[in-house]
Amino acid sequence: MVKTVAGGKFHIVMEKQEGGGYAVYVPELPGCVSQGDTENEALSNIKEAMDLYLEELRASHMEKLLQRIKIIEPAASP
Repeated sequence: MVKTVAGGKFHIVMEKQEGGGYAVYVPELPGCVSQGDTENEALSNIKEAMDLYLEELRASHMEKLLQRIKIIEPAASP
């Protein structure tokens, strides 16, 4: 299954669990996993997990970029 989130397409793998429910994960986003009692719940949960994962990734990337920028204050006028 392929899902479009935040402008990108990601594969979602859903596995039916022996004890009931479904486990889902996104291979392109390591550690992005979730679960649900039904297929719809599992899909809803993984979409939320993906949104949070990508939000954190963007914030982390922005922080790294900001660390590379040196802000130069304008000289005080005499």
